[in-house]
Amino acid sequence: MSVVLDAESSACKSPLGVGRQVSYPSVFIPPVPDQPGLSESARLVWGKTNRDRGFWLPLHRHLADSADVAGLLWDMWLPESVRRRIAAPLPGGADDGRRLVRWLAGIHDIGKATPAFAWQVKHLRQAMQDHGFVFDRQVEDKRLCAPHGPAGHLALIDWLAARHGWVRNQAEAYAVVVGGHHGVPPTDGDLKAIRDRPYLLGIDGLWPEVRDELLDWMSGYADVTGRLPVWREVALPQPVQVLLTGIVIVADWIASNDEIFPYGFQRENAPDRLAEAWDELDLPMPWQPVDVAGLDVSALFSRRFELPAGTHPYPVQAAVVEQARAMPLPGLLIVEAPMGEGKTEAALAAVEILARRSGAGGCFLALPTRATGDAMFSRVLTWLSRLPDADLGRGARDAALAHGKAMLNDEYSRLYRGVLPSAIALDEGGTQTAVHGWLAGRKRKLLSSFVVGTIDQLLFAALQARHVALRHLGLAGKVVVIDEAHAYDVYMSRYLDRALEWLGAHGVPVVILSATLPAARRADMMRAYDDGRLGHRQAGGTRRRYRASGTVAADDYQPLRDDRRYPLLSVSGVGRQPVAVGCAASGRSLDVRLEHADDDLAALADRLRADLADGGCVLIVRNTVARVLDTAAALREHLGPQIPVSVAHSRFMAADRAAKDKWLRDTFGPPSHLAKLGRIRPSCHVVVASQVAEQSLDIDFDLLVTDLAPVDLILQRLGRLHRHHRTDRPARLAHPRCLVTGADWAAEPPAPVTGSVRVYDRFALLRAAAVLLPYLDGESGLALPQDIASLVQDAYGSEPVGPSSWHDALAKAETQALKRTFAAGERAETFRIRPVKQPGVSLLSWLDANVGNTDTANGDERRGRAHVRDDAAEALEVLLLIRRGGELRTPSWLAEGGDVVVPTDFAPSKAVARAMLRCALPLPRALTANGGTERIIDELEARNAFPAWEKDPLLGGELILDLDERGQARLVDHVLTYDRHSGLRVEKADLRSD
Repeated sequence: MSVVLDAESSACKSPLGVGRQVSYPSVFIPPVPDQPGLSESARLVWGKTNRDRGFWLPLHRHLADSADVAGLLWDMWLPESVRRRIAAPLPGGADDGRRLVRWLAGIHDIGKATPAFAWQVKHLRQAMQDHGFVFDRQVEDKRLCAPHGPAGHLALIDWLAARHGWVRNQAEAYAVVVGGHHGVPPTDGDLKAIRDRPYLLGIDGLWPEVRDELLDWMSGYADVTGRLPVWREVALPQPVQVLLTGIVIVADWIASNDEIFPYGFQRENAPDRLAEAWDELDLPMPWQPVDVAGLDVSALFSRRFELPAGTHPYPVQAAVVEQARAMPLPGLLIVEAPMGEGKTEAALAAVEILARRSGAGGCFLALPTRATGDAMFSRVLTWLSRLPDADLGRGARDAALAHGKAMLNDEYSRLYRGVLPSAIALDEGGTQTAVHGWLAGRKRKLLSSFVVGTIDQLLFAALQARHVALRHLGLAGKVVVIDEAHAYDVYMSRYLDRALEWLGAHGVPVVILSATLPAARRADMMRAYDDGRLGHRQAGGTRRRYRASGTVAADDYQPLRDDRRYPLLSVSGVGRQPVAVGCAASGRSLDVRLEHADDDLAALADRLRADLADGGCVLIVRNTVARVLDTAAALREHLGPQIPVSVAHSRFMAADRAAKDKWLRDTFGPPSHLAKLGRIRPSCHVVVASQVAEQSLDIDFDLLVTDLAPVDLILQRLGRLHRHHRTDRPARLAHPRCLVTGADWAAEPPAPVTGSVRVYDRFALLRAAAVLLPYLDGESGLALPQDIASLVQDAYGSEPVGPSSWHDALAKAETQALKRTFAAGERAETFRIRPVKQPGVSLLSWLDANVGNTDTANGDERRGRAHVRDDAAEALEVLLLIRRGGELRTPSWLAEGGDVVVPTDFAPSKAVARAMLRCALPLPRALTANGGTERIIDELEARNAFPAWEKDPLLGGELILDLDERGQARLVDHVLTYDRHSGLRVEKADLRSD
């Protein structure tokens, strides 16, 4: 279908090719003739070339394409919240915003009108030389010192200063958008390198004349000539500079796509060039939420979620909706409530309300892991199917799953091939959901409207990495939800706080969810967001109060640190005065009996045999995979086949891990879920799991055994105990009980096992033991959720806990913990983006410690994760294949693509490659620490190097670990054994007898 756009109106196909004609009166696409009033010299400057076919595109044509695309992005794609943010500091508001976006996109490549760039293609250079352009003889050797981005930065500043009277410092905030359009703003060193070599910029002859002519022409084309004197007085805020950079990058990428913007054979001069390109690209319009102000909470939840008949929202859910309707914007809402209180549904309801109020066009949900992200993606798709749009018949909306293995998710893959139908009628705002191919590409997923991903995607927004501005652009138009906020350590929290600061500066509403959040983190996150929302306090502007010991700075966030109510909602207030709102829990209460148990597997087996005499299901949570496997092996030996023992942990292949998570949900999930599947709960079963069972799995057990862990994690584990209302629990297990093991309880203070100390800080383990001590006699009941807040705040507070005889050991452990905390903070600081500075300060050198790309060409994010997580030693994955004879095969038990021969002399088919990626396995710290990563890479590349795979978009760069038919392999002095039921076991080769 063709698209006709003219000065009075425009019509364009609905996004993703689903829907109707839509009119946009504000869109104007002017024709650009081959000679748009430019001199022959200006028209000779080339911007792009297809070296294979010998075609070239004049620079002015690419600049006009980019400006036109930017105008359409403003009119039809950018959410209202982003447009408002850009327009806010400009005197002409939205009209100025659109002009500025078109102008900056239209001059972004002005640095190509320089000898350094034009030198690259001989015949085009020769044509320019024949016309009178001079190339210094040093250009060939030194041209890499002047990339066209920084060169354009300088050219624009010179033009604004010389022709429009701008002060250079003022011009820099605009020029840095041009300078950074390839993903990294220039540094002072970059600019000095060019200034020191003026022959690269071209400061004599035709070069400066042509640059001035092109800049004059584009200023007229974008209709900004009369606005430049006004903008000269505008101190452009840094967040606006970032957003403008992101928009220019998107416009440039679209206009550079020669499949939709072709050139050669005069195709660049086609009158319908822009209309056809925009129709082909088919970008989705942003979501327009309906007004739900008139709906009560029960009506809202019944329409958006599949609630059982007769149920009503929990008090926490009602309180979240109330705060979302009344809180200041931009604002942060922190929700602390027990497990099972429907925090996710409350957050999604808040998303709809906050998006309507703020002009956001979508949302981003951040989860701790890929597995939790996959589970959330399914829930969000169900919500989207019931979520209306105010633009009736708008066409499909777009969704994305953002993590390195997203394409292995079946629901996400299906959205590539088709659409998710709406569960509500078209006249009620119903619309389909699909994946937009271009937006789902590398580095672009956060630009989709509805995104579920790992927390890394948000932390990357605080990392000095190439194209970080695109992440900011994607987040700036959304409501952001951060789940399981307690799950992030000191190192990750530093990145999270900086990300929150920038989200506040962008005006992004944020909802944070946690069941067990320390009060200090509650206050720190609110402070970080306010630093962006309100700006950092200026020196001398801090409120102070008098104490007997002297004058100290007042802490506006101390009330948040002191509040022990639970459930609790903490909300941005007026200025730096957040508001804390207590609310009732659902009324569900669990009285848990805790007792400590020796770390003796034979004794544990005897205890379980007695407790399971009448049946029952037990969850045992260990802090390390090694303890999971050792425990499971011992229990199988002691309990015999009458009591089945299964394991769940992170050291499974991706396909097996997904199958394991599904099995857990389908076996121990809610009674309604099992009934829907036609399954019954096993009468007796033991599951031994690692931390994978702590969060985001709706599973229920009759008895819990857990290693000593930080108290918030123990509480998370308790959320899997008697989680659902069931009347068929065995009599012996009718009352919830938890055994706490993994420590020598006879020692004073208790001595956690070595593996736990490697995973968690010893100080946190001892504080947990201290606050739990009064409950560990098996008689004193721990009331959930009533006791959650006091346990968490006592464990993470500064007051002494535990018997006085423990205090010396606790003090020593605290000293060591503080040293590690300080070191982690210092490491994080190295690559964090800078704080938001005052308006007018440019982004020059913003990414001076640039780490490069966060991912590889095939989407692998190990490089980025190694910077935002403090566990880089565990960031190596391999693909497991079976070597049978002279062939490599996929594991036979794979549901799709199992026992398939993998070719090594040519690239496997896409289907085989996808099956191989499902065999991805993370290697443990025991292998990767202390230089092990490099040794593993060297060893695997030496024995499994397949040059034919190197350029494959799915397999390029992947490491292959080949197992023999027994499921074993040797690797860096270790023996690795894998099977689908137990996962990976790693043993030192010299400690294992074959």
